[in-house]
Amino acid sequence: MIFVTGGTGLVGSHILLELSQKREQFKALKRDSSSLTICENIFKHYNAEDLFEKIYWVVGDVNDIPSLESGMLNCEQVLHCAAVVSFQPTDAELLKKVNIEGTANVMNVALTSGVKKVGFVSSIAALGRNSTEGIVNEECHFKATKLDSNYALSKYYAEQEVWRACQEGLNVVIVNPSVILGPGDWNKGSSQIFQKIHSGLKFYTAGSTGYVDVVDVANSLVTLLFSDVKNERFIVNGANLKYRDCFDRIAVTLNKPKATIKVTPLLKEIAWRMESVRSYILGNKALLTRETANSAMTNSSFSTAKIKEFINFNFTEIDATIKKYADWFIKDLK
Repeated sequence: MIFVTGGTGLVGSHILLELSQKREQFKALKRDSSSLTICENIFKHYNAEDLFEKIYWVVGDVNDIPSLESGMLNCEQVLHCAAVVSFQPTDAELLKKVNIEGTANVMNVALTSGVKKVGFVSSIAALGRNSTEGIVNEECHFKATKLDSNYALSKYYAEQEVWRACQEGLNVVIVNPSVILGPGDWNKGSSQIFQKIHSGLKFYTAGSTGYVDVVDVANSLVTLLFSDVKNERFIVNGANLKYRDCFDRIAVTLNKPKATIKVTPLLKEIAWRMESVRSYILGNKALLTRETANSAMTNSSFSTAKIKEFINFNFTEIDATIKKYADWFIKDLK
């Protein structure tokens, strides 16, 4: 039996689908207030409504120890996907509470519940990309810089909780996905890239990063969980692209104009400050923050040699990924 946290999110929903299609037995944690819409829509898209109806949901929270103990009862494996993804300065405490303390709770309960192996979804943000020259791999050590976000710090410290549990006897595997492309809430997270470009994105930056299909993230973690691999971390990244290149490809697929205005360092500083004022006046969260503005100007590339060596993993071609989710986005608009 497998216990899954974060099953209502983008990555977690695809992991539940993967496990369901493999006819694996699992239980999925959900908060009482969580919506099942994303998860249900993903199952429907793959004509797996019957499998969705069979999901055994455990109501609880990563900061609710009794619900974790109940959820992990009779489970030998855990897939920990629950996390808050935010680059809002006001969410710093929430990131600490869920990503760091929540992960510590999951690891502690796993250690005392007889769990044999845990798979954890981390992030490239925890790899020290801002303090590394050249291509980033799994051996890069995190060193906090002024460019690192509260989210990056929370994922780094969450990883430390996983490694601490490893030292205490728990077998673990970690995946570090790059920017995840997939069909979640088109107005939130990385999925909103499609929404922004469809609405007419005019600006581009000189930075670069990695992109990966959410299906690859789910498949790689499940494959590693069932493998003999233990106590290792793996970058999962489908392609290293300039932001402009990725946005242009999406724009072409959506039949929308490409971004034409290059963001200079001065324009970047003006833009995030103006957005901060706008969000304060309107009382909503800023679409652009200092953290995301700085990240968009940074160039990072990531190696996937390790996961290809350990489990011979092949990633979905980036243009196929973009077309798949662009078509999905257009379908959802109708």
